[in-house]
Amino acid sequence: MEKGGFKMFNIVSSWNKRRRSRSLDQLNPWVYKPAELWQAKEQSPPPKKRNCTMVFTLKEMEEATNMFSDRNLVGKGGFGRVYRGVLKDGQIVAIKKMDLPTSKQADGEREFRVEIDILSRLDHPNLVTLIGYCADGKHRFVVYEYMPKGNLQDILNGIGEVKMDWPLRLRIALGAARALAYLHSSTAVGVPVVHRDFKSSNILLTEHFEAKISDFGLAKLMQQDQDLHTTTRVLGTFGYFDPEYALTGKLTLQSDVYAFGVVLLELLTGRRAIDLSQGPQEQNLIVGIHQVVGDRKKLRRVVDRDMAKGSYTVESVSMFAGLAARCVCFAGAARPSMPDCVKELQFIMYANMKI
Repeated sequence: MEKGGFKMFNIVSSWNKRRRSRSLDQLNPWVYKPAELWQAKEQSPPPKKRNCTMVFTLKEMEEATNMFSDRNLVGKGGFGRVYRGVLKDGQIVAIKKMDLPTSKQADGEREFRVEIDILSRLDHPNLVTLIGYCADGKHRFVVYEYMPKGNLQDILNGIGEVKMDWPLRLRIALGAARALAYLHSSTAVGVPVVHRDFKSSNILLTEHFEAKISDFGLAKLMQQDQDLHTTTRVLGTFGYFDPEYALTGKLTLQSDVYAFGVVLLELLTGRRAIDLSQGPQEQNLIVGIHQVVGDRKKLRRVVDRDMAKGSYTVESVSMFAGLAARCVCFAGAARPSMPDCVKELQFIMYANMKI
């Protein structure tokens, strides 16, 4: 075994501290091979690791979810299902279970490893907290902090009875912007991280509607001193694709900025990024956005009707729409950086206080 084979999670010590009955598959601790970039020369100082990542068994996952009862099912995604669970110490968590057909299991394994790899190295109030993981035989689970308000997309689509006013939407946008700005900085892990699947369903909300970004299975670490990565395989979610990335395969930090702009438009209008139930000209949310920017009369017509009119100023809405329009520019070079988005959103929040 090569040196550093157990470096990722200190699995040997973790398993020795947590003596428990193990299946045949668990007699050998799971050997985690980190992403190639982690094996490159470490920057100074090396990124700080979390010490709280826990290793769970399949039995513990079954007990936490009452044998994956449908009553504990809180969501579904491309990876599998997400369950509400209760650990032995009483902590309420979200447990994501990988459940993929054989043809996609290799991709699922890669996404599982990338997500654990990256989340275990990040620490920001607007990123979902990793509690631990389970790699018991062929079973794969990721355990996160539980987010009681669900995801932003569901709330915007009317699932539940929550009605978000404009200040709350601005606060959610700002929290998500801060998370992306943190990922794009090189201070977190030594190199910038591109989320690559940023969307409203991956923005989770706490009890007090604080935004936290989740789902890092498609995240990409950018090589040192390089601002783009070229690939022949375009990954992400339709409707949030950076057009430059989709056409050329060139992934940059600005790819996340484009997706962020789409989420801003969802917050403004209450509409889905792609809605096939609409007419041909209205199925894609970004179509026509540049026509309403600067025209306050047209802008009023696209504002989400579920939002209380008394909660926003036309000035703040106009500024918000302008920021969204620049984020979804076709050319990545014309888009603002995420730190710039954070600053503008702070200014927009101030402008909205003049009600």
